[in-house]
Amino acid sequence: MARAPLLRIGKLCKSFAAPVLTDIDLAFDTGEIVALTGENGAGKSTLSKLIAGLISPDSGEMLLGGERFSPRSRVDAERSGVRMVLQELSLVGTLSVAENLQLGAIPHRFGFIDRDAMNARARAQLALLGLDSIDPELPVSELGIGQQQLVEIARGLSGDVKLLILDEPTAMLTAREVEELFRQLALLRGRGVTIVYISHRLDELQRIADRVVVLRDGRLACDRAMAEVSHDEIVRMMVGHDVHEDEDRPRRASGRELLRVANFSGGLVRDASLAVHAGEILGLAGLVGSGRTELLRLIFGADQKSTGDLWLGGRPARIRNPTDAVAQGVGLLTEDRKSQGLLLGQALAMNLTIAHLSTVSRKGWIDGGGEERTAQQWKQRLRIRSKDSAQHVDELSGGNQQKVLFARWLHRDCQVLLLDEPTRGVDIGARADIYAELDALAKAGKALLVVSSDLRELMTLCDRIAVMSAGTLVQTFERGEWTEQALLAAAFSAYAQTMNMATDKAAS
Repeated sequence: MARAPLLRIGKLCKSFAAPVLTDIDLAFDTGEIVALTGENGAGKSTLSKLIAGLISPDSGEMLLGGERFSPRSRVDAERSGVRMVLQELSLVGTLSVAENLQLGAIPHRFGFIDRDAMNARARAQLALLGLDSIDPELPVSELGIGQQQLVEIARGLSGDVKLLILDEPTAMLTAREVEELFRQLALLRGRGVTIVYISHRLDELQRIADRVVVLRDGRLACDRAMAEVSHDEIVRMMVGHDVHEDEDRPRRASGRELLRVANFSGGLVRDASLAVHAGEILGLAGLVGSGRTELLRLIFGADQKSTGDLWLGGRPARIRNPTDAVAQGVGLLTEDRKSQGLLLGQALAMNLTIAHLSTVSRKGWIDGGGEERTAQQWKQRLRIRSKDSAQHVDELSGGNQQKVLFARWLHRDCQVLLLDEPTRGVDIGARADIYAELDALAKAGKALLVVSSDLRELMTLCDRIAVMSAGTLVQTFERGEWTEQALLAAAFSAYAQTMNMATDKAAS
C-alpha cells in the first residue's frame, strides 16, 4: 500500500486582480527534493507563500500529514513544521546575526537574554553552512548580501522542519557555498525532510531534485521525475520555445577607453585597477566577500574611497556621490533591488523613469502621458508582467522587479553601466533577453562592468573576466583563455596565500 504524501494540494486557486494560480493539484512525499520552476510571474512564489502561510488561497485545500492544513500566518505554518526561505530577505538589519537566527526563540536566563547561549546556538547554526568566520554578534546590516542570504538559509534549516521551501537560494552564492548548501540539503532529505527548491538554474535542479514541477501562466505544466526530462524539455515547457546561450562566440571588437580606475581602495577593496573600453563587457568574478560589489559602489560614489583615481572617456573625473555618477554617464544596477534599487511602494512607471525624469517632464512637472508611453515601451520590450504601469513594484514577482530596475538604466542610456548580479531571480527566457540587451549595449559602444556569482553567466557574456580575491584584483583572463577551474583557482588564490602565511607564522 502506497504511503500517503506529506503534503497534498487540491484545486488551489489564487487571484490578485487577475488569476495567478488556477486549479493546482500536487503532492509532496516525505524525504524528497522537488524542483519548482517556471517563468517570472508563472505563480511559483505565490504557491510557496500559500503553503508557508504568508497568504491565503481563494479556493482549494491542503492536507499536511493527512490533516487539513490552512495556516493563517508564517508563524502558524512554522508551528506545523513548514518553513520558507524567501528570495527577498526578511532579516532585521539592526539586530545581530544571532538575534536574527533565533527570532521568536531567544534563550533567557533569570528574565534576561542569555547571550552566551544565544551566540553558541548561532555558531552551531552557522557551522552547518560553513560560516564559522561570521561573528554572531555582528549586526546583519554589516554583512554583504550574499552572506545575508546564507544567514537566512541557516535560519530556515533550524528547528523541527518537515517541509522546507527555498526560493532562489543560490542567486547570490558562489560555487563553494552552493556545494555546502547542497550537502546540507542531502542530509535533510536523508532525515525525511521534504524540500521544495525554487530556481531558474536548471543545472542545479537536475543535480539535486528527484522530481520537477513546472508552472506556466499559473497552471501546472509538468509534474514528472527529474530523470525523465531533459534540460531542453524543461525550457520548452517553461517558455514555449528553445533558448540558446552562446559561450563560444568570438571576442567583441572594442574601441576607446571609457572607464579607468587606478589604485582604488576603500572598505574591503585594496589597490584595485582596471579599464573598460567602448563595446566591451568586462566581468568581475570572485567569492562572496571578495570585494566585487564594494568596488562597483566605490566607482559609483555610493561608498567613499580612501585612495584612487578615476577617468571617464580618457579624462580625469571626480565622482563624490551617485548623483555625480549619473550626471557623468555612469549607472549602477544594484545587487539588492529591495533596499537599494527600487521604490517598492511606488508605481512601475515611476520606478522605471526616475533616473531620467527629463524625458517625461515639462517645466518641472511630470508628463503623465509621456511617462505611461515610456513605461509601456519598456514593459513590452522586456516582457515585464504587471497589471498596468500604475501597479506598485512590491506587488510584482522578484524577476519582474529585476527587469524594471534593468529597464531604468536602459532608459537612462549611460555610457558606462555597472551591473551587480543583473539576472538575479530572472527566469531562463528573460535571462536570454537580458543577455541580448547587454550584447546590444556593447555593440552600441557602451562599456559594461558586470559582477556575477554565476561563472557560466560571465563566460557567456564577457570579453574579459577579472577575478577578485580577498579585496584584491588578482588576475584578468581574455576570452578563449579562461576555464571555470582557472577562474575558481584565481578566486581562492589570495585566501590560500593568507592561510599559508598564517600556517608558516604559527610553525615558526
